[in-house]
Amino acid sequence: MAPRTVTPKAKPPRRLPQVRAKSRPVHDPERLTTHSRAVYEAARQIHQRIASPGLLGEAPRLWEWVYAAALLHDAGKVAEGFQQQLAPGAAAWGQRHEVLSLAYVDLLAPAAGWSAEDRLMIATLVATHHRALFPGGGGKLALSQQYNHATDWAEAFTRRRYLGTEQIQVTGAVHRELTAWLAGALGIDPPAREPGDLTLAERARLTFKELLDLWSGPVEADAGLRSVLAQGALTLADHAGSAHYQLHQHMPLPEDYFARLHEEHTPYPHQQAAAATDGHMILIAPTGSGKTEAGLAWAARQIAGMPGLPRLVWTLPYRASLNAARDRMRETLQPGSEESQPDIGLLHGSLAHTLLTEALDDECPFGETKKPTAAMARQARARAAAMRLFLQRLRVATPHQLLRGAIAGPSHSSVLLEQANSVFVMDELHAYDPETFGRLCAAMSLWERLGSRFAVLSATLAPCMVELIREHRSHPVTVHHAPPGTSPDRHRLVLDETPLTDPRSIDQLAAWLDEGYSVLAVTNTVSRARHLFAQLADTARRACPDDPDAALLLHSRFRNRDRAKIERRLLARHPERTSRNGTERRGGLVVATQTVEVSLQLDFDRGATEAAPIEAVAQRAGRVNRRGLHPEGPVPFHVHHPDSHHPYDKEALAASWHALTSLVLSGIDTLSEQDIDTLLALTYDTPWGAEWSRRARRARDEFTDTFLTFSEPFHDRAEFADRLNKEFDGVEAIWETDLPVFESHLKSKDSDPLLAAGLFIPMPYSTFAAHHKTGNAYFDRRLKVHVVTTDYHPDTGLADPAAANNTATPGETIL
Repeated sequence: MAPRTVTPKAKPPRRLPQVRAKSRPVHDPERLTTHSRAVYEAARQIHQRIASPGLLGEAPRLWEWVYAAALLHDAGKVAEGFQQQLAPGAAAWGQRHEVLSLAYVDLLAPAAGWSAEDRLMIATLVATHHRALFPGGGGKLALSQQYNHATDWAEAFTRRRYLGTEQIQVTGAVHRELTAWLAGALGIDPPAREPGDLTLAERARLTFKELLDLWSGPVEADAGLRSVLAQGALTLADHAGSAHYQLHQHMPLPEDYFARLHEEHTPYPHQQAAAATDGHMILIAPTGSGKTEAGLAWAARQIAGMPGLPRLVWTLPYRASLNAARDRMRETLQPGSEESQPDIGLLHGSLAHTLLTEALDDECPFGETKKPTAAMARQARARAAAMRLFLQRLRVATPHQLLRGAIAGPSHSSVLLEQANSVFVMDELHAYDPETFGRLCAAMSLWERLGSRFAVLSATLAPCMVELIREHRSHPVTVHHAPPGTSPDRHRLVLDETPLTDPRSIDQLAAWLDEGYSVLAVTNTVSRARHLFAQLADTARRACPDDPDAALLLHSRFRNRDRAKIERRLLARHPERTSRNGTERRGGLVVATQTVEVSLQLDFDRGATEAAPIEAVAQRAGRVNRRGLHPEGPVPFHVHHPDSHHPYDKEALAASWHALTSLVLSGIDTLSEQDIDTLLALTYDTPWGAEWSRRARRARDEFTDTFLTFSEPFHDRAEFADRLNKEFDGVEAIWETDLPVFESHLKSKDSDPLLAAGLFIPMPYSTFAAHHKTGNAYFDRRLKVHVVTTDYHPDTGLADPAAANNTATPGETIL
């Protein structure tokens, strides 16, 4: 008797409730309809926050495009190939679901009453929410590279050979159910099936070709920018919907902030002026005179009069200063009803870039050999972490991180969108080189177009900088100066031709320490700071026995988390003097680099610094006898001629030294507000100052033309990312010993990728190159992170590859 042949029982056709959008959670993967609704709701929240200010208001249908695209963006996931790849260990489908989604845009357009513009804009957003339409100089494979004249569209999206059988990608039953669901969500009747209707593959092909024709050449720049902003709204909504996060509505800065401030003390005149200003503002006031409070009072007034739910972005020059600024605001601003402290966002540049890029991958790999399930789990965590970059209504960041939004494309268009209907406070804007300053002026013009407002706060803003900020503005920029006498004379200025690291200078610092004074010594490079600290730390500890914080070193070459701990110790050990605590000598040593200049409200008895650009000298002095309450009156502040101009331009240092010398020769040895104004005028009224202004204007115009002109909005601009990294942020490296913990934060389901930011050590590319040249650094291609192997200690930071001769590598900076 012949054996009976058993025919495998065919699986019943998939129905809509079984169609998944994600592979997570494992026990019950998220349904397509659930995800689409979540993205639609997230788009509504984003609309509520951003509203339609400035350029966005010129496209009254823009948010309708975003809403429709939110419902339709993942419709192509209904394909059987996509559904099968979600299973553990399954092979990659190899097609892009967003291209098949175009068929549903085309199918529903007549019933929805969309105009030709509506249909193409919705299709554009759907098609580009993961990949660029056209290739650029880098990045991932663009859609036009995968789908072109050689594509077999029927094989891709209608029927394909799969495991020896013919597989229908979208069955009639699930197609009808999905079409009816989408129509219901859009509030329209489902389109009737007509004889001769095009297949989904053919609809996708024709619509995709229209998009290529529409965006292949340059378009009007404003239209291109609006399109990128709409793409940013959909991408952000997709992140939010995937991560199941709600955008925060609570603003930690209350509208009555100035009234509350008034209850605590009588405001300075410049604080009152700032609180009464509408529109853009420049505030120039001495260190220690409440600039931060003035900036917050200005911001509270702007937010109260703007549409939607504006975001406040507080920017600082140095990434290493962000934690201190956030901690300070957490202590003074208002938590939400269910918060123990205000939730204030913190944006670390390189990690944000990585998370945003990984979050875009979705679950449609181009046939990679890696197991889809492992990649999908990482992408889910990246989406959640990336979304958290956008939740809060108050963020602390460096302007460099905001300028990354100019890269646009799916990975950064959300960053760009979040700069609409926002309030920007740029603290200590003077600290930037002319190229960065010019780019920020270009960004201010963009912010104006997006309905945002900005304020610039500084103790040392040269007249040429004020002029640059006010140029080419659509709205006036109000300038406030703190009145003379706001701050008392605090310093006796002493110029010293002897380098700060010379034994004679070290002896002077040691003598101050022995006398019980607290001493701040500021160098221009990390290597010299480490050297000076090694020379003086024991002296400070002998003068203050049993004090664990008698000697502290502060520079940027620490892990972020170690840097934050040192800042907390500094603030506790050397707080601002008040009338209640200002009578005794404090003792203790702090050796620092330029990073001490911003956000740290410190106060010392004595100070010494290497000569630097005049703004840096004034800022460093502002940490010595900060409020003029020292019992001895004005205290010595020594400025030493450095033995090397690095990391600054030689001409910049020469102009600064010339100004300081001219002031002293005129018989003035103080650093009052009027003296600082004089120093700024003397410094910038030089050939170097004229060249500074020329370089800043050129950088402003070039950045506008190259990065902020979106005439080709859907071409891949990923090659710009490396350029911006090199020009703006340099490198965030990981100490090799920390790699296992770093990888765990990125990949473990029990950890959080954002915790990895605490392990980063910031440095310029030139410094990383010096480590690399000596064999102490490399790039880990698997984890996509720069790695250094040089010695590291939490109290002294990363060792310098050039430490043997205690000199800086050419081009070294403290950033």
